[in-house]
Amino acid sequence: MALLLRHSRKLRRVHGVLDCERGSIARHFSVAAAKEDAVSSSSVHGEYGKKVGRSSIFLHRQSEKDLHTFKVSSREARGSYSSKRMPIAATGVNSLFSCGQVVSARHFSSGADLPPHEAIGMPSLSPTMTEGNIARWVKKEGGKVSPGEVLCEVETDKATVEMECMEEGYLAKIVCGDGAKEIKVGEIIAITVEEEGDIEKFKDYKASSSPSAESKPQSEPVEPKEEKKEVSKAPEPTATKTEESSQSGDRLFSSPVARKLAEDNNVPLSSLKGTGPDGRILKADIEDYLSKGSKKEAAAAPGLGYVDLPNTQIRKVTANRLLQSKQTIPHYYLTVDSRVDKLIKLRSELNPMQDASGGKKISINDLVIKAAALALRKVPACNSSWMNDFIRQYHNVNINVAVQTEHGLFVPVVRDADKKGLATIADEVKQLASRAKDNSLKPEDYEGGTFTVSNLGGPFGIKQFCAIVNPPQSAILAIGSAEKRVIPGAAEGQYEIGSFMSATLSCDHRVIDGAMGAEWLKAFKGYLEDPTTMLL
Repeated sequence: MALLLRHSRKLRRVHGVLDCERGSIARHFSVAAAKEDAVSSSSVHGEYGKKVGRSSIFLHRQSEKDLHTFKVSSREARGSYSSKRMPIAATGVNSLFSCGQVVSARHFSSGADLPPHEAIGMPSLSPTMTEGNIARWVKKEGGKVSPGEVLCEVETDKATVEMECMEEGYLAKIVCGDGAKEIKVGEIIAITVEEEGDIEKFKDYKASSSPSAESKPQSEPVEPKEEKKEVSKAPEPTATKTEESSQSGDRLFSSPVARKLAEDNNVPLSSLKGTGPDGRILKADIEDYLSKGSKKEAAAAPGLGYVDLPNTQIRKVTANRLLQSKQTIPHYYLTVDSRVDKLIKLRSELNPMQDASGGKKISINDLVIKAAALALRKVPACNSSWMNDFIRQYHNVNINVAVQTEHGLFVPVVRDADKKGLATIADEVKQLASRAKDNSLKPEDYEGGTFTVSNLGGPFGIKQFCAIVNPPQSAILAIGSAEKRVIPGAAEGQYEIGSFMSATLSCDHRVIDGAMGAEWLKAFKGYLEDPTTMLL
C-alpha cells in the first residue's frame, strides 16, 4: 500500500481501496507543520469502509478545524497527479491491510512492458497444506472473470477444492496449467488484469518466484546472500572430519546429518554429487536422492519388471502424518471382546422401519459410532488432545470415520455424534463415504474430529488389528469382524453359540493412562452388549 500512495500512476486505483467511486485520499497538514513543510499524518478518507480479510477498516475522520486538507478524488487520481513533492507516511494504511490471509497480490510494473496486474498464488486451503496440484482450470486464458466464479479446481492434501475469483477482470495468463503438480503455497499460478487490452502483454510471462518474493526489490536479497555464503564457509574445517574416499580416490565431504541419514537408508555417498560448498554433500542431497530413487539399484536387477505409481497429495500427507504419529506418540493398545447378539438383533428390528420410512439402512458400524460417542461422553478424559503445556478436553464429540478409496485414506467427521440418532448417523456416514470416494470432500467434512473409528471387520473380515493414532487426537478404535463362538450355557454341561466382536483401542499414553483407557472400553462394551441403553 505504501507504493500505492507514493506513485501517481497507482492513485487511479483508490476506488479499489475504498470500494466506492466517491472515496478519496486525504492528506492532512497541521497549521504548524505546514510552515515547516512537514507532513503530520495521512489517512484514507471516504464515506465508506471496506472489509479486508476478517477485519474491517474503520476510517478515522480527523477534525479539520486546525487542518488544511488536500484531497484527491478517485476520478482525479486517474489523471496525471503527482505526489513526488509531498511524500506520505503510510504506516497507518499498511496496518489496515495486514490482516487476513492474502493469496494474491497486485504488482505494478516499473517498466512499460507489463501493465498493472494481479498475481494469484496457490492458496492454503487446509491447515496442513504446504503444496497443491491443479486438477483443471474452469476458466480459460483471455476469459472474463467475476467475483465468486470458480477459477480452477485445486487438489489439496485432503480433497479437491474449487478456487473462486476474488476480483473482476480478465484471466491474462495461466502459469500452472491442468495437472500441474507440487505447487508450493503462495507460488504464482495465474495472472489477471483489469483491462482486456492488457491480456496480450502477458503472452510470454513467466513467474520465477512467489508473489511475495516478486514484489521485493531486486537489490534487497544481495546482502543476505553474502551472509549465507559466509555462514556456509564457516563450518568447512569441520567437514574434513566427515569425509570418505570414493572409488576414484577423491575425497568426499559430507555434513554429519547427511552422513547419518545416508547410513540409515543405505545410500552410498560416492553415488551423489554434493550441492554444498566445494561439492559437500548436504542433507538435502540425500533427501533428493531418496525421493527420486536410485537408478543404480534398478540397473542391478535388469530382469525385474516394475511400474512406478505416482503418489497423490492425500497419500503423501497421510504417510507423513502416520510416520509422525508413530515416532512421536507413545502408543499402547487395549483389546476387548464384546458379545453382540443383542446388537445384531436390534439392527434387524430397526432396518425394516428404516425401509418403510425411506431412510438408509443402519449398519453395525453406525451402532459402533454411536456407542463410541456415548462412551466418550461418559469418560470425557478420552476426548482430549495433548498440547505440550496442557491437555485440551473437548466438549463436542466429533467422530472421524476411516474410509478407504482409490485416492487414499479419508477420515470424514460426524459432528456431535453423541447427540444424533442412529438414522441420522447412518445417513451422514453414507453421504460422507460417497463424497470421499468421489474425491469431493470439503474441509469442513474432515476437520474438527476428536476421536476416530476404523472398521476393517465388516468390509474385510479382519478379526483384530491395531490402528495408528490420528494426531492431534489421543485415541483411535479398531473394530474387527464378529465371529460365532461356542460358550458355556446357563446350566452345567450345556453350551450355546454367541457372536463376539473384537475392539482394540490405541491410546496416546501422554493423555490416556491405562486405567482410563480400560474404563472407556468398559463403557463402550456395555453399550454394545446392551444396545437399548443407547436409546435412553
